[in-house]
Amino acid sequence: MRRYWHAELAFIGQLAERVTIAVEDGRIASIEPESAPPPEAIRLPGITIPGLVNNHSHALHRALRGRTQRMASDFWAWRSLMYRLADRLDPDSYHRLARATYAEMALAGVTAVGEFHYLHHDRDGRPYADANAMGEALIAAAAEAGIRLTLIDTCYLQAGLDGRPLEPAQRRFSDGDAEAWMARVEELNAVPGAEVAAAIHSVRAVDRTSMSSIAEWSKRRALPLHVHASEQPRENEECLEATGMTPVALLAEAGALGPETTVVHATHATPEDIELLGRSRTTVCLCPTTERDLADGVGPAGALAAAGSPLTVASDMHAVIDLFEELRALELDERLISGRRGLHRPEQLLAAATTAGSASLGCDARGLAAGAPADFTTVALDTPRTAGATSTTALDQLVFAATAADVTDVVVAGRHVVEEGRHVEIGDVGRALTVAISEAMDDVPTADRATARTT
Repeated sequence: MRRYWHAELAFIGQLAERVTIAVEDGRIASIEPESAPPPEAIRLPGITIPGLVNNHSHALHRALRGRTQRMASDFWAWRSLMYRLADRLDPDSYHRLARATYAEMALAGVTAVGEFHYLHHDRDGRPYADANAMGEALIAAAAEAGIRLTLIDTCYLQAGLDGRPLEPAQRRFSDGDAEAWMARVEELNAVPGAEVAAAIHSVRAVDRTSMSSIAEWSKRRALPLHVHASEQPRENEECLEATGMTPVALLAEAGALGPETTVVHATHATPEDIELLGRSRTTVCLCPTTERDLADGVGPAGALAAAGSPLTVASDMHAVIDLFEELRALELDERLISGRRGLHRPEQLLAAATTAGSASLGCDARGLAAGAPADFTTVALDTPRTAGATSTTALDQLVFAATAADVTDVVVAGRHVVEEGRHVEIGDVGRALTVAISEAMDDVPTADRATARTT
């Protein structure tokens, strides 16, 4: 059955007014600007854009929001607290936490997420009876929250560049070797609703030979490949000491760069690294609110884009879930250190949070166009942050002033997921988060008791 939406303004490669969007079988059948709405059309006041894509997520980190500001002096101290959280989760509690986190993303206008998943096994490192139980919990959580998910299944084999064995807290992350990891990921292809990508956790966590094997394997299967790199100065220093190369140079030698690869962070990429990434057309995912929160630094977004690397953005550890804040930070954070404005145009920043993110996850990247998935997000233009926008200034207002709180409607595959600011299926997302986080942080022993406490 064909359904219709009518947008006051829509970004269809350029801003257009009075746009009718016809949807059939989960895809956009037609886009008609300057059109009168059909009688049955759902009205979308404000500006409608392609659905936001959260390119890099660790759903479990949502439970740490606000709990580490007084305790963790740097990334490495924060990581030890994160390991304590990871040790508490099982498939059921992980599902509840991820479901609520993905629902928060939906309220923020996110229609698709890339989940960088390495919490694979039971607490002692042994696989569950279903070896993909944790990944399947994430897939089910996203489906229930109404957003698309690409499960970026991550290989994790060692505790450092010297090849030292895993710490006890890391045993859950590992399949033992790259071949066992590949065999488990092969089984995910049969899971309904699963979109799968591959990941090398980092050059710390995967040896050089295995990196090459994973890169070749993912190319043969046409899977996107993601990897953390140059997030921390210490990571660069240890890599140089162990191999004589930076993490990016080591990935290049392993054959792991290219248009199918996304490097996450690249905060401390050297000029030579930037040239390698750009020349190979490797995508770079920047996560400014995470990089701020962990005192990691400001990534060289302008230089990376100028070198030829597509840019994407993500909320990563979910210090906040607001992709408008992430995308404008690409420009604003660099203004602080460069003393220059206008490094990135608003259209380029919006692309980082929409079409470029889709391409990085191996998904349809056409945005709002006939034949594309019917995934779109509407932002109000009459809130205290966006009021005063006109048809000529709305895009700039959206990029540089709007927040997640200004999202009114979210449609995924032609289905209304968020309507007038409310999640259609989950309803009170704040309550769902409260229950799931209480359970994950061990404040109460079971979700049932958490529910009783909050009713």
